[in-house]
Amino acid sequence: MGGHLSTVGRLIVIVLFAGVDLLDVTGPPEVFSLARRETDEAAGYDVVLAAETMEPVTTGAGVRVLPDATFDELSARSIDTLIVPGAVEVDDQRRVHPLTDSAVVERVRQLAGRTRRVTSVCVGAHILAAAGLLDGKRATTHWSTARRLAAEHPAVEVDADPIFIREGDVWTGAGISACLDLSLALIADDLGEAVALRVARQLVMYLKRPSGQSQFSVPLEQISTTRRIEDLRHHVMRNIAGPLTVADLAACAHVSDRQLTRIFKTELGTTPHAYIESARVEVARHQLESTDATLERVASTCGFGTVDTLVRAFRRRLDTTPTEYRRRFRTVPGGQS
Repeated sequence: MGGHLSTVGRLIVIVLFAGVDLLDVTGPPEVFSLARRETDEAAGYDVVLAAETMEPVTTGAGVRVLPDATFDELSARSIDTLIVPGAVEVDDQRRVHPLTDSAVVERVRQLAGRTRRVTSVCVGAHILAAAGLLDGKRATTHWSTARRLAAEHPAVEVDADPIFIREGDVWTGAGISACLDLSLALIADDLGEAVALRVARQLVMYLKRPSGQSQFSVPLEQISTTRRIEDLRHHVMRNIAGPLTVADLAACAHVSDRQLTRIFKTELGTTPHAYIESARVEVARHQLESTDATLERVASTCGFGTVDTLVRAFRRRLDTTPTEYRRRFRTVPGGQS
């Protein structure tokens, strides 16, 4: 991108480091460049990619990116907005692990001290948390690492559903493409929603994406801590169309109703009723994505009984309706909704 530092406009600094997610880095500059095009403001935004050195940085996609400046070159500059992207590694079981290099964490902590507004994209929230910048704040990250963020940083109130969250001068964005949503929100905050809406139209995007990232997550992919819980989970899935009461699950586990509730709370962090509803929603999602089943059929085979109950569960869990979910995510042509 050139390696020069402008002296005009709002200085937006994007942190570069090895393995960083490519879209997290390249998405925001595209959005901010459209803001310059859509507004009469002469100054606009000055986006700078900053790294430890001026050597090319290899992203997680394998594409190399050239920094505009080193972190040291920015030491005398006041920064308007600091954007911290994320990086992950995937193990042989396809589990995602966020990367938080201590040197990058320290650089982010230093830069944040000279920044009006600090933001993260995707698992970049783990870097902000490691730098102590999210303590006492509500924050989001990619749904696949939200549980880990909460476990490793109990001082952070983690909410995995929103596309982005603002807590004063700290903003956190969800999964990778949410860098576009977050950038639009920053533009709306700076230049007003009218400008942000014009930019969103150029991007063929919603200014405010309907619903949250729960629609894209896999909430039932969690590691059980005991064989008893694993057996209960299998029992729920085998009998998803049935009543599945607390008494039924307690009998399956050979414990009292009260003991069952305690087990679910301790090992899964939820109640039996909430877990069953979550399981039913997950099965319903699969049917809506991959079959032509009517909503009545989906409600029946997933244990909801009525379409109204199915709709209420989807609104509660995913902040959308089954019909809207099918429209967005169906993988087969035709069908009824």
